[in-house]
Amino acid sequence: MKEIVTIQVGDYANYVGSHFWNFQDELLGLAGDPQADSVFKNHDLNMDVFYRTGHTLQGIDTYTPRLLSINMRGSLGSMSSRGTMYKEAAPATSNVFTWTGGVSTQASEPQKKNLFLQSLYEEENQNMVNETSGSPSEYQDRDITESLENGVQFWTDYSKVHFHPQSLYELNGVWTDVGDFDNYGIGRDSFAWASQGEEISDRLRFFVEECDHVQGFQFVVDDSGGFSSVASEFLENIVDEYTNTPVMLYTVRGSGPKARLQSRNHKILEDLHDAISFSRLSSYCKLIVPVGLPSLSKASKFLHIEDEKHYHSSAVYAAALHSISLPFRMAPVGPTADACSVSGAVDFHGLIQMLSGQGRQNMVSILDVAMPTPALTGGKKELCLLENFQPLTPMISEDGEDLQAIEHLTVHGILASVEGLRASVCEVKDAVDAAYQRANTRPLFSHLSVARCPLPIPLPFPSIFGNQIGKYGELMSDQLTNSPSKGSLDVHSIPMAARLRSSSTVLPLLEYNLQNLHRYGITRGAAGAELLRGWGFEKEELVEMQEMLSKMVATLCPPELSSDSD
Repeated sequence: MKEIVTIQVGDYANYVGSHFWNFQDELLGLAGDPQADSVFKNHDLNMDVFYRTGHTLQGIDTYTPRLLSINMRGSLGSMSSRGTMYKEAAPATSNVFTWTGGVSTQASEPQKKNLFLQSLYEEENQNMVNETSGSPSEYQDRDITESLENGVQFWTDYSKVHFHPQSLYELNGVWTDVGDFDNYGIGRDSFAWASQGEEISDRLRFFVEECDHVQGFQFVVDDSGGFSSVASEFLENIVDEYTNTPVMLYTVRGSGPKARLQSRNHKILEDLHDAISFSRLSSYCKLIVPVGLPSLSKASKFLHIEDEKHYHSSAVYAAALHSISLPFRMAPVGPTADACSVSGAVDFHGLIQMLSGQGRQNMVSILDVAMPTPALTGGKKELCLLENFQPLTPMISEDGEDLQAIEHLTVHGILASVEGLRASVCEVKDAVDAAYQRANTRPLFSHLSVARCPLPIPLPFPSIFGNQIGKYGELMSDQLTNSPSKGSLDVHSIPMAARLRSSSTVLPLLEYNLQNLHRYGITRGAAGAELLRGWGFEKEELVEMQEMLSKMVATLCPPELSSDSD
């Protein structure tokens, strides 16, 4: 088996991760539910790729994510850094006292569990005493979903997953408010790998060493602020210790307007942060996927997103990451392809080679999503599968065409018709092939992975679905209404499609970072030169970053533009 170890660094990365693991937990629950749709029981996905088995000191069997989460102290809300399942006693305090001066103690009140977490606690207590047939819970599902819509403060507020004690790491001494931890330099000043890196490495080593054969690291980082620096130091260590293990890096950031009017100096700081962050992070991974639109609310007419709510936007990004990850854990295709429920399995190495080694070497990929995906037949032509994709990568060219593009497409749970019948794997393959045949331009190379299992919608999922979306994600009407959006009580699952593509349409993002690094950090009298020196960067290192970005741009630059520049 080829396992994946997931790493989440930073506040928003953990918001995304919380939804991602809720999807996995929901799949596990439905697989064991006798009342659930059979497609969830026979999904042909090897969940051991993401999960590990173990047991507590009390002998209780556990099944927890193979995850290392890093965030600042105080970011776990009401959850303990030891997780919720393992109840080992706290280490005994020493009786040796060497300090004779005064001692002051500062303590904060523990965060109270919200309605959702209280309901989970009650349900687990009932199960432990075998009272499954007892009185119904005092918590109503609609009250729970409404309380989450208005009250999420931490990523743990809507997490339904048990974590291993080695999974949740809080950075010592980093008590800064997330809003103030907003640039690469602050991250460097607040975090020293020499003092905390060994403990972080030990935690990662714990998960890696118990694997049979690690296929790669799924690394998700909030790159909007100081966690970029933390992640780059961690990635550098991973590259040194796990030389032949590929890293697939998602850089994520939340949507919404800027909190304040920006001065020119602050704008320069942000531009330099983005350039430095992208340059440093991309140098330590095999594939980098920038994710995070300034406004996600405009990305789909089927979803009602409130940009200022991380709880909302992170759910969409997590759904896309779930879809992209399906081929990494698909069961091998059997001899009866028509009857199989999955097709197109590929591992980390295969996907990275596909996107960065076919014809044109590049390591930056664009992420697109169709959420939900329209039925194969019965809908309008403008809702064709390939035309329904919305990019989740910022600053890409909307009109660009790239005949050298490479694509990996994952489609799962798609309906054959608006009546709700689920399409077979072969039907999806034929429909996608026909869509490519009709398209004006085709990628140089494309790979398709298909699964019949849709995206399950767990209870704590936000109410972001439009009213034209049915119980199983079918599009019932083109007309929007003024009624409230739907959530998990009305939509139980949805068909999904996600696409990774290596394309020259990402050039605006690369050129923007290259231009800002040169203008504000390298040219004579650059406005940000002193700032970068304060962040610990010498000019030679900045020039190396500029050369790396220039190489990325040149690799994707259309041939006619390259010949003109000569």
